[in-house]
Amino acid sequence: MNEFIYFNGAFISPTGAKIPAASSTALYGRGIFTTLAVYGGQPFLWDKHWRRLANNAVTIGIDLAEHTENSTRKALSEIIEKNGVADGRARITFFDERPSSIWPSESDKKTSLHIMTGDRRPVSGNFRLTISPYPVNSRSPLAGVKSCNYLENLLAYDEAKGRGFDEAIRVNERGEVTSAVMANIFWLTSVPTLVE
Repeated sequence: MNEFIYFNGAFISPTGAKIPAASSTALYGRGIFTTLAVYGGQPFLWDKHWRRLANNAVTIGIDLAEHTENSTRKALSEIIEKNGVADGRARITFFDERPSSIWPSESDKKTSLHIMTGDRRPVSGNFRLTISPYPVNSRSPLAGVKSCNYLENLLAYDEAKGRGFDEAIRVNERGEVTSAVMANIFWLTSVPTLVE
């Protein structure tokens, strides 16, 4: 992780961000995130990442009214520049700071924006991949959502590492590939040759 993070309009140290203890994020992991590559100081596939964030916010009921696409993109550009990231990665997270109805508290804050940057994760020269024994429930209301409730993925990652693997593929109850545990999966198809 780089020296500064962006948190609700300020550039602070990574230890400076504060989330209310009775918020839906702290109690239940109610939040969404995306991690994107940075190439030449520019976020890769920004439009797709924003579209997923906006869709995920609707799915789990996070209010993004204070955080438009333009303001979020501007904040991302600013932290990339402040940390001097040429080639690396950035994680954008929206935390739901509303209190839980189960543990009510006084709070007028709705959603916090947190952005951090860092180097790319190193890849082993002898990269080993396996299938996770933990299937993804395709009927879950969180299917397809990158929520901050990521414990299932962390447990699957630890299980794979415990068997000597670097990463694991997760499949659903029908045996269909859904994701990797901590990485992205891309299918590459042949690109037609253009004839001039």
